[in-house]
Amino acid sequence: MTDFVRICSESELPTVGALKEFTVAARSLCVANVGGKICVLDGTCPHEGGPLGEGSIEDGKVVCPWHAYAFDPCTGANEEDPEVKAIAIESKVEDGELRGRL
Repeated sequence: MTDFVRICSESELPTVGALKEFTVAARSLCVANVGGKICVLDGTCPHEGGPLGEGSIEDGKVVCPWHAYAFDPCTGANEEDPEVKAIAIESKVEDGELRGRL
């Protein structure tokens, strides 16, 4: 299993109800702050490749800006179409940094 790698500093985390995009090891990541809980998804929507980090949070879900597919920010699940699931990244805030297992 891979080690946790730095995604960003704690001060760079999105505010409550917001998303931010980060690129780590040439991989786009979507960091979501849902009610104070930080979750990380792969930044590419599995539907048609939209940029999840440029989307929004609505009703506690990360919503893709291209076709409004909505994903659970921590599991990647999509209630409308279970076959289209975003990749959830195991992550933790530790020592002033957000780290993920890519």
